[in-house]
Amino acid sequence: MKIVFVVIGAEQIGISQLSSIVKRDGHEVALAFTPALFDDRTNGDIPFLAKIFDDYGDVMKTIKEQKPDVLCFSALTATYQWLLRVARDSKTMFPNVKTIFGGVHISAVPDRAIAKPEVDYVVVGEGDIALPRILEAIEKGDRITPIPNTRFKAIDGTVIRGIQQGFVQDLDSLPFADKTIWEDHIRIKDLYLIISSRGCPYTCSFCFNNFYVRLPEEKKGKYVRQRSVDHVMQELIWAKKRYDIQVVDFQDDIFTLSKPWVKEFCERYKKEIDRPFQILVHPKYFDDDMARWLKEAGCDWVQMGIQTMDEKFKHETLRRYEDSNHIVDGLNSMNKYGLKPKVDHMFGLPGEPIESQATALKVYAESTPRRISTFWTTFLPGTDMMKQALASGRITQEYADSLYEGDGFYFFRNEDNITDKHLVKTYQQYEMVYKILTLLPKSWRPKLKLSHVSWIPKKPARILAMILDVCGGFRNQNPEYPAYIKHYAFHLYSFMRKRIGLKPAKATIPAPGTSEMPPVFEAIPIREAQKSVA
Repeated sequence: MKIVFVVIGAEQIGISQLSSIVKRDGHEVALAFTPALFDDRTNGDIPFLAKIFDDYGDVMKTIKEQKPDVLCFSALTATYQWLLRVARDSKTMFPNVKTIFGGVHISAVPDRAIAKPEVDYVVVGEGDIALPRILEAIEKGDRITPIPNTRFKAIDGTVIRGIQQGFVQDLDSLPFADKTIWEDHIRIKDLYLIISSRGCPYTCSFCFNNFYVRLPEEKKGKYVRQRSVDHVMQELIWAKKRYDIQVVDFQDDIFTLSKPWVKEFCERYKKEIDRPFQILVHPKYFDDDMARWLKEAGCDWVQMGIQTMDEKFKHETLRRYEDSNHIVDGLNSMNKYGLKPKVDHMFGLPGEPIESQATALKVYAESTPRRISTFWTTFLPGTDMMKQALASGRITQEYADSLYEGDGFYFFRNEDNITDKHLVKTYQQYEMVYKILTLLPKSWRPKLKLSHVSWIPKKPARILAMILDVCGGFRNQNPEYPAYIKHYAFHLYSFMRKRIGLKPAKATIPAPGTSEMPPVFEAIPIREAQKSVA
């Protein structure tokens, strides 16, 4: 069959994985993509520019030209409504097309999603086994037999629900992610996205892992699973030949879970790949040995989630069990060996004492990261934090319903959850101070006070914080900044070409003579992967 994945904003590794799986089963795959310029649901929106560069019509034109049998969507809360619109309009063009919705948001609200008339199937949890089974059922016209991890509408409109299976245990049994579907749209060489593991050992109350780990109804097996070093290397060796990759971006929740794995990886990576790379870590899974190995292997940036420096609140409310000494030790190890630490810090956490910001400022002044990424707390459907906020009356049922539907959702800068305007202003001042801190000489950092920025009005403060963040990014040579600018520049150029009747530009031109997938792509039939499901 002809399968079209519909994607908004950026490359998604999950889509790449599913594309390779359905290709292996003999289906034809295409991509309908929009960069959603100036309204990408992640980094911000500029409404008047978003309207000028709106390419929704191009997405629908692609779908019309492809004449798909099946449309697949992977929804985040922020992209859910846009994807539903595509599904509705596609069914107007092709009444018989089948729509399959998956992704984190769908796993949180599957019953609401399957109730939508434009949605035929929903996948709850991982779709590696579910998607091929759904496509097989569509080919056979089977709308009766339950499918694992799936809910779908029978002919009479009733919803048939399959059991929630355990997680695929052997990640090496799955094919490599299909990067070729992105070549027209993504500059793959600038920042090569890859994942070497799935799952997280923690269930932080604000994170999707909080509910995702509990999805299986039968024995789930291990939630944290890791590809072998050899499997990861085979993909990267191929990617280096095909794309001449410049920077590798590992998207694992925690890259350093296994110290022996990290040691083996670092030894091989330097010899076989030798490109800068960046990772995400947890304070309790990092030490001097890892810092040294990673630096010698070519690691540049290390991202670490901190969120809050109030230990009691962190342990009891967020279910994060590291202590301040773990954070300080981690930052010191990174700075000691020349790694560039960047940390995630949250504002507006419900119930967090405001004094924790002063504690954080002191830690950051003494063990300064290269970047402090600040996020305003957003309640995500399915998480315990959102359930607690609803039960306590912090948010209304009406507001919860709007989150379930993805209405007006903006992930990184949602101040609506804080009713105290004075508290909002205080957070904004801390946000600016954190951004300034990373640019100051070491001797000046302990002297920085909130009073130094308290006189700046709200809107200029927000703009100044963004400018400071960008300045810090370029000063410290964060590869994400030039990659993002090149991504936008390419799509602006491509948009203008299409508007004057020229053929769209191609984002990535692979090296001549390279294979479309690594050699082992055909080695293990997808049916074998089912044996590794607990």
